[in-house]
Amino acid sequence: MRVPLQRWRILAKTASYYAVHLVVAAGVAYAVTGDWWIALTLSLLEPTVQMLFFFVHEKLWEHKAQRAVRPAAGCA
Repeated sequence: MRVPLQRWRILAKTASYYAVHLVVAAGVAYAVTGDWWIALTLSLLEPTVQMLFFFVHEKLWEHKAQRAVRPAAGCA
């Protein structure tokens, strides 16, 4: 089974977003707590959940865009 290129692009975008968010979250959590273990725990938990929701969000927008194109194509 071959995965479409667009799907790989979305997964790569999601992974890069996760990496950036992880670094930012760790910095903010450390600034607030002053404890690296707590900061790392929080920075791993929150962006992981956020990454999953981001992927679903992208898929919903993609689905919405495809639905908008289908009726227009049928009218021609």
